[in-house]
Amino acid sequence: MPQREFVPKKYKLREQDGTNSTLALRSVGGKQSFDFTFEAIRPNLFRVRFTSEAHPLPPYPSIPEPTRDHPLPSSFTSTNSSSATTEIDGVTATVQWENTPVVSLSWSDSKHVLHRDLPGRSYVADSSGVAHYSVHDREALHVGLGEKPAPMDLTNRNFILSASDTFGYDVYRTDPLYKYIPLLIKANSDGVVAIFSSSHSRGTWSVGSELDGLYGAYKVYRQDYGGLEEYFIVGKTLKDVVRTYAELAGFPLLPPRWAYGYISGGYRYTMVDNQALLDFAAKLKHHEIPCSAHQMSSGYSFSDTTPSLRTVFTWHPKRFPDPKKWTSQMHAAGLRLLSNIKPFVLSSHPDFNKLKDANALFIDPDTNLPGYMDVWSAGGGQGAEGCHIDFTSKYGFNWWVEGVQKLANAGVDGMWNDNNEYTLPNDDWKLKLDNEHAKVEKRAEVPNSVGLWGRNMHTELMGKASHDALVALRPNLRPFVLTRSATPGTLRYAASSWSGDDVTSWENLKGANALSLNAGFSLLHCYGHDIGGFEGPQPSPELLLRWVQVGIYSPRFAINCFKTSPADNLLGDVIEPWMYPEITPRIRHTIKRRYEILPYIYSLALESHLYASPPQRWIGWGYESDPEVWASKKLKEGEEQFWFGDTLLVGGVYEPGVTVAKVYLPRKSDGSFDYGYVNLNAPYQHLASGQWVEIESKWQESIPLLARIGGAIPIGKSVVTRTPGEEKADVAAAGVDEIDDYRGVEIFPPKRTSHGHVFSTTWLEDDGYTQNAEVSSFTVRYSSTAEKVSVEFERGKDNKYVPAWKDLDVVLPMGDERHVVSENLGKPLEYVGIDARGRRVYRLKTV
Repeated sequence: MPQREFVPKKYKLREQDGTNSTLALRSVGGKQSFDFTFEAIRPNLFRVRFTSEAHPLPPYPSIPEPTRDHPLPSSFTSTNSSSATTEIDGVTATVQWENTPVVSLSWSDSKHVLHRDLPGRSYVADSSGVAHYSVHDREALHVGLGEKPAPMDLTNRNFILSASDTFGYDVYRTDPLYKYIPLLIKANSDGVVAIFSSSHSRGTWSVGSELDGLYGAYKVYRQDYGGLEEYFIVGKTLKDVVRTYAELAGFPLLPPRWAYGYISGGYRYTMVDNQALLDFAAKLKHHEIPCSAHQMSSGYSFSDTTPSLRTVFTWHPKRFPDPKKWTSQMHAAGLRLLSNIKPFVLSSHPDFNKLKDANALFIDPDTNLPGYMDVWSAGGGQGAEGCHIDFTSKYGFNWWVEGVQKLANAGVDGMWNDNNEYTLPNDDWKLKLDNEHAKVEKRAEVPNSVGLWGRNMHTELMGKASHDALVALRPNLRPFVLTRSATPGTLRYAASSWSGDDVTSWENLKGANALSLNAGFSLLHCYGHDIGGFEGPQPSPELLLRWVQVGIYSPRFAINCFKTSPADNLLGDVIEPWMYPEITPRIRHTIKRRYEILPYIYSLALESHLYASPPQRWIGWGYESDPEVWASKKLKEGEEQFWFGDTLLVGGVYEPGVTVAKVYLPRKSDGSFDYGYVNLNAPYQHLASGQWVEIESKWQESIPLLARIGGAIPIGKSVVTRTPGEEKADVAAAGVDEIDDYRGVEIFPPKRTSHGHVFSTTWLEDDGYTQNAEVSSFTVRYSSTAEKVSVEFERGKDNKYVPAWKDLDVVLPMGDERHVVSENLGKPLEYVGIDARGRRVYRLKTV
């Protein structure tokens, strides 16, 4: 687009708004006047606004107005006529405006600057939008932005801030992908600063990819429309900043417990008849592969016409003549159902004219007709004329709610919001803006063109419509909405997401880890990938098994695909866990391990919901004092290893025929004793931290996997289970036979003595299905000598949720032959025996 930068360079203080925590400036001279404000919202949270009459604030911000800490312990003091400073809880913020406003942020006890705007070119008007320039630190780690191509480190790269339907994308090169989350985090050992924009407008982030002989190294956020509203978040660690961002944008929704099991899928199944999925459920049982839910691709909603096209919220009358009967059969097999729904209607849809007459579709001002465009109609890459739903329309929003409830009443358990990137072709298309249900409130009188309000706003409103429809229908059950696209606001309504239509390749298996880690920084926490690749050739047995081995250690674990097939582009091919008989036992074993560690995974989900810590974490998360995490380019790329929780260190093998992988073992450098790691693969050795090691990992056996000494992993049964009472509240749970009435805990003591140190791990549980469920905590503590391991167990004092399990099995690492004693009871535990993996198991009576 044309560049028309205007840099206001003369500012004066203007009258305050009644609070000492706000600094207000106004530009003087020139044809237009700009207002600049800098506010201290909380001790580590600041807000900048840069607006003019022609550049209004985002009319529908992606976050609510933040609550403030009153009174803040400090206010702005002017050091001269063009500078002011405030100090709040160890953070010093300075604004200078002798030229352009320049914000600087630093620790009060250090001269090191964490953030500084670019002098002379900080806040800029550019045509219909704005830009914000700041000084670039080439050595720092930059992460976030929701979902961007690998590697994880965004430094010295340029990104489009938009969302797009990128079927078969290149994980290292395609930009944009599916998410729109304008949160950029800069981190190094000195501290962390995030910059977040509340606008839905499209734009770009140049993270040091541009250079200028006059201005040097800089980074710049460019926004196509409206004025600037940005938040600065300051913290000592990544965990601090992500937590504060959650307080601003909303903590991740808590999915139901079943959403963390294996979720199957495949476009082909709903393109034939309902018996295909009943047969699939029978094969799961035959192969003894546990599965919690199935994603119903859009074939169920095709019309019975020629050509047969997608007709959202309907069922194909011949393939699914009795939807309720069929869904009850799937429930009886223990499978919940997610239905694919897309936010557009083809002109052949039976309700098209109703939506058109109600102005529930975007309006093209050049024709005063609905905004027609080609939308996906059938098969691979086939399109037809249609229009997108305008969710700012009351009629359109309500029509969507009613459609979701029709599917739910037919027995569908959750919604799969798909193709919701809103890649509309014209910024000037008009919105209805009469939807009080979505609380579309203008901040000022602004044009109602989709460019200013933002296409991404509709991704959020679609999420809200699907979410609210389920809550209204099932007020006590936890709603589950899976969304392909996402904005910061969407995550208040959609509990889960994934990386979209990836491609089968070793390269994609590796690069997907980087996407997961940036998603985690951006509060996309129940997130994963289509295991084996959505598009592309069928994976080899080795690649499929490697993908499953890594995939069970991601928050979301799903196998779903549409592989375009020359033989039949309408149906495509599918990936099935038993497609290669020679590896089916290993696939079964690996998926059953996923269910075995489900108590650990679900505890991480509760931790995400309550405290905003992502389940899947960069290797430097919590290890910011280790110089190697900042110095190693390989670690900053985030492609080959990650933390899953704070106990499991997960590596991978990303080339065929390779059996050994190098893994770094991060260390604490804060003066505390670091006990190192235990290799969970043969030869099961203990390894010191702070070193690179080679881990043997044959593809028929395992990927590199280590446990932090001193950690613990709660485990359960290796099958699908239900919690007490779940079958009475949730009809789908009635098809699950097994109750979640077993609990063990895998512990990882030092090889010999813990030198008197007692390790402690607390995990969380609730009923897994109700809204606002009571959360209970359980703590295991242990210490060791060369002869024994002493264990203590404690239930939380305020526990209200009572699980079905009573006793606790204590599982030692492979090769550890010490006996285990109870610290509570002062006597040895009951020896249960050797488990299927060859580990010694002891039973602790907890009641």
